[in-house]
Amino acid sequence: MPENMPLSDEERSELEKLRAEKAAREEAQAAARERAELERLKAEQAASEKEAAEQRRIAEAREKGRQLMEPDDDDLRMPKGQKIVIAIIVVVAVVWLLAMALG
Repeated sequence: MPENMPLSDEERSELEKLRAEKAAREEAQAAARERAELERLKAEQAASEKEAAEQRRIAEAREKGRQLMEPDDDDLRMPKGQKIVIAIIVVVAVVWLLAMALG
């Protein structure tokens, strides 16, 4: 068929149908890409929030441990954690001495 001949009505309708199908496929692919990007962004956000929560938890645990084992700047008393450690060491030493003396 020569290229200069106009399309028949049947060919024109088939061409329009094929163009519509192609547009629908491209739209579906674009929607799928957008859904995938949305899911990826949601996953990144969730991971970021989880990481931030973990960092807050670690910071809180460090602060609690610091307060337990270190005196405050204006407080010259011994912290509870140090008192507990010293008491345990004294108890272990007494038990060891009694075991040596009785043993």
